[in-house]
Parts: sequence; structure tokens; C-alpha cells
Amino acid sequence: MAYEIPAPMLAKAVPAIPDHSKVDGGFSYEPKWDGFRALVSWDGTDVEIGSRGAKPLTRYFPELVAAFAEILPEPCLIDGEVVVARGEPGAQRLDWEALSQRIHPAASRVTMLSQETPAMFIAFDLLARGDRDLQSEPFSARRAQLED
Repeated sequence: MAYEIPAPMLAKAVPAIPDHSKVDGGFSYEPKWDGFRALVSWDGTDVEIGSRGAKPLTRYFPELVAAFAEILPEPCLIDGEVVVARGEPGAQRLDWEALSQRIHPAASRVTMLSQETPAMFIAFDLLARGDRDLQSEPFSARRAQLED
């Protein structure tokens, strides 16, 4: 299943937080993750990971490809962030430098780094599920399906 890939929504600075009661649907907040914004497409056979600028990232994160192929129950398109955490459990911090090292031309280095500094994916939004484009549905409904 090929999905139409949208441009990801990006946060924008505002001088003040608007009154949530005057915004249809209210607000939803996400932390600022120190990673690569990415769209993950799973067609039931192949996983594709693309950057917010539509550059392919799939080959740099083989551990994510394997995980998505194993855990996603059906074809889908997910918006989120690829991150790398370092440190002892309970005291981990996101490591931009370790993440940026993952974009390397040598396949052997990509494989080594995928084992030494495995990436994680933090999902924000479910944009498509099966053959249904969910982008016209309210964010709260998409998020509920994502968390399901």
C-alpha cells in the first residue's frame, strides 16, 4: 500500500498561548525531542522511514525496520521522531551526537552503530491505517488509534 506522504506539521513559536476554549478541538502538546522527525510507512511487506524533507532514512536504522515489521499489526503511516538515548537505565538522556553519527555511507558502520547505539521511535500521530487515510479525522481520534 503506497501512502501519500504529507509534509509534517512543525511547531511554531507564538508570543502567547492562545485560549484553548477558543480553539476548536483544544490543544495537544508534545515534548521537544532531540531527534530526526520521521514518517514511517509500513505496507505489510516493506518498512520505509523518511525524513521531514522526504529524504530516505530506512537504511540507517535497520533495528527500527526490524521492530516495525514485527510489531505493526497492519499497514500504516506514522509520524514521529527517531531518537538515540545513552546512559544508565533511569538516567538516560537523548544524544543528538550519537544519532547524527548514524547517517553514515558505510553499511558496516550503520550495522555496528545500530547495535552500539540503537535508535528508538517516538510516535506522535497515526496518519493512515490499512487503506484509510486518517488525516481528515480529529487528532484526538487518530491519537487514540495510535495508542490502541
